[in-house]
Amino acid sequence: MTKIISSPNCGNSPKMEFLKQFNIAFAKGDIAFLIENVTDDIVWNIIGDKTIEGIEVFAEELEKIQSVKASELILDQILSHGKEGAANGWMTMENGMRYAFSDFYLFQSAKGEKLKEITSYCIKL
Repeated sequence: MTKIISSPNCGNSPKMEFLKQFNIAFAKGDIAFLIENVTDDIVWNIIGDKTIEGIEVFAEELEKIQSVKASELILDQILSHGKEGAANGWMTMENGMRYAFSDFYLFQSAKGEKLKEITSYCIKL
């Protein structure tokens, strides 16, 4: 079971709640939720590593990395404005590895239905 710690926010932003749930799904390895909530032409730019383009390649990458799930997710901040959003925090994996991350999101529209682009910064601690 993944322990989730999230900073409280104003509670009236559906996009901020969505980004919280998206990060929780990532930590838990819920690939179905992640795929369901990105566009077919998703671009995931993992800074310093690679760029993943298209939902099929996105799904393949998630399958590769989901073997080690997070035992703890700490979300320090979640922000959203217009078509953009961001989240940062910490993850401790089941194998004991710890990472600090900051993700920037671009929604397909200001309504915030699906993510079109993700830029991830991840530092192994």
